[in-house]
Amino acid sequence: MTSLDRPDLRLRASWEEAVAEFAAADDFMHGSGTWDFEVLDTSAEGAPAVIEHLLAQADPATELPEGRVHCTYYWITDAGEFVGYLALRHSLTPWLLEEGGHIGYSVRPSRRREGHALRALVLAVAAASGLGIERALVTCDDDNDGSRAVIERAGGVYEDTRNGKRRYWLDTGLTEGGTSPRNVGRAARA
Repeated sequence: MTSLDRPDLRLRASWEEAVAEFAAADDFMHGSGTWDFEVLDTSAEGAPAVIEHLLAQADPATELPEGRVHCTYYWITDAGEFVGYLALRHSLTPWLLEEGGHIGYSVRPSRRREGHALRALVLAVAAASGLGIERALVTCDDDNDGSRAVIERAGGVYEDTRNGKRRYWLDTGLTEGGTSPRNVGRAARA
């Protein structure tokens, strides 16, 4: 079953495989939070520093560069295997409001079309509620039909398209008919 886990060394081997898989597919790792690294070191020696950096981004005491917001990074997992990334941004800058959103995610190419993105997004919306976010903004490229379908199946309400990005809002409240962790299975089968 899909779950969201904080980055952890116990997942290093499958994370390393996924990073190589993304690179081989020339695919961007949305939600990874690894843009601060010129070279992403997933080795046993380098991984601890990367993981420490990612975990620190959620701590309000961590000073961030101008234009950056605190972010909780998750690794999407299934049965103890790394299957993707998810970033839950705690607030929005003007750019995030226009194009980036609160939540960004990607699933490794070999694990796509298995429902992981949908289940992870639903779990992230529930986690956003815990951060005091009432409505979470999620965006996708205008031509990304797979991500568009995931967001809509999770309950995303389309607002508009800006700069080639479709913008959707998801209520984080656990209301009747709303998205909640207990509805993940139902949403994934819909």
